[in-house]
Order: sequence, then C-alpha cells, then structure tokens
Amino acid sequence: MLSREPEFRTTLQSPNDACARKVLPNIIYGIKNCDTMKKARAWLDTHGVAYEFHDYKAAGVEKDKLKQWSDKAGWETLLNRAGATFKKLPDSDKEGLTEKKALALMLAQPSMIKRPVLEVGGKLLVGFKPDIYAKEIKAK
Repeated sequence: MLSREPEFRTTLQSPNDACARKVLPNIIYGIKNCDTMKKARAWLDTHGVAYEFHDYKAAGVEKDKLKQWSDKAGWETLLNRAGATFKKLPDSDKEGLTEKKALALMLAQPSMIKRPVLEVGGKLLVGFKPDIYAKEIKAK
C-alpha cells in the first residue's frame, strides 16, 4: 500500500533542488571616491537594495572575474576610455586594442574599469544610469 504522507528530505537530492540554489549577493564594484559610484550607491540605498561594495582600486579585481565581465558585457563596455588613467597612456598602449590587451591594462590599473560594475540578480550592469537601474533592479 502506498503512503499518501508528504515526503520530507533532510539531504539535498540534486543541485537543482530549490533549497540548494544559492542566492548571490548584490555586489557593486568601483572606487570609493568616484562621483558616479557615490550616485549609484545613493540610488541603491534610496531604493532599499542591499549590496556589498568592492573597491577594486584598493582590493584589485581577479583576472577570472574581469574575464567573466568581459564575456558578459564586452571588453569595450568595461574599458573606461574617458578616464584620466586611460588618456595618460602612451599612444602605443591605446592603439590596436584587443580583449587580451585591454584586460591586461585593466588588471594593471583598475581605474581603467568603467564604474560602477554591479552584479545584481544574475545580471551585470556597467556604468550608472538611473533609468536602467530602475528597470533592471528589484528593490527589496
């Protein structure tokens, strides 16, 4: 005779179980004193979005993380060509940019990474535009 009692499991059966899904934290990457960062963080605070802050000027960025961002958003999007750090580069470093060369520049000088980079809800947002944040981010 089959039991009609609900089944309760104390161990996870597969990584696809709802209980096994890991909730990723919202992480905003950038530089502490950057004006755009201050605006983005103020927007997140005002809208009740919890996040962790990673200062990549002080703590750096891992090569694998930068490559993941590049794969998702494109190195051209990540590279801050408008910043003083990029503008001060010798022309030879600016010419003939490829993904490999751009990632090496950004790893060596994280100030060349556009700010902010926000990982939120499995999405990657690069730069700060209030209308895009409003569309893409669910406030708690």
